[in-house]
Amino acid sequence: MLELLTNPAVWASFLTLTVLEIVLGVDNVIFISIAAARLPEGQRARARFIGLSGALVLRVALLFSISYIIGLSAPVLTVAGFEASWRDIILLAGGLFLIWKAATEIFAEVEGETRANGSAAKATLLAVIAQIMVLDLIFSLDSVITAVGIADHLEVMVAAVTVAIVIMMLAAESISGFIERHPSTKMLALAFLFMVGMALVADGMHHHIERGFIYAAMVFAGGVEGLNLWRQKRRGPKAVH
Repeated sequence: MLELLTNPAVWASFLTLTVLEIVLGVDNVIFISIAAARLPEGQRARARFIGLSGALVLRVALLFSISYIIGLSAPVLTVAGFEASWRDIILLAGGLFLIWKAATEIFAEVEGETRANGSAAKATLLAVIAQIMVLDLIFSLDSVITAVGIADHLEVMVAAVTVAIVIMMLAAESISGFIERHPSTKMLALAFLFMVGMALVADGMHHHIERGFIYAAMVFAGGVEGLNLWRQKRRGPKAVH
């Protein structure tokens, strides 16, 4: 352990992996924030904490099963010449679920369904946590595969994942509050989730989409939304009209 603490290469891999884990976890935090927003206000923080805690437990458990994760790439099913592994099946199911969830949330936003109409009352804490845990599993798979590809030591992987999750826990409430205060950002976040779902489906179909393109699109769209929010703030309430 002392050798790891005094090795600059280990620290470099730890910092790199921590940053990447935070970047990969942003989608997860956004989804948790949107899912928790359908709960009564008093239950939202609890749902976010349980959801991110579940993500931490899942990722650490998966890290301790590295050999099993690597084995997920072995074909287990062949359909019309297409060989699917457990990893492919998980990514396909998770991507389709994310597309469905984002689409239904977008529909609710467009149709004007609000908490006044009882949409929040229909959401229960257990149902929201169940949705969060399903996505935790999907995002954890990509996160662990990224960790295995960057770091050589299990201790470094676990430390980086833990630090990233703790940072996301601290930021989750701020992200949720920002989305609640700026409804247009919620629509943008849902569009991001839809895009991530499409990327997961593509990966499951063996058509990998470079994450750099997705992140570049998110940064560009987020920058445009940031300019719009800045414009509205400078012009005041009249800018909304």
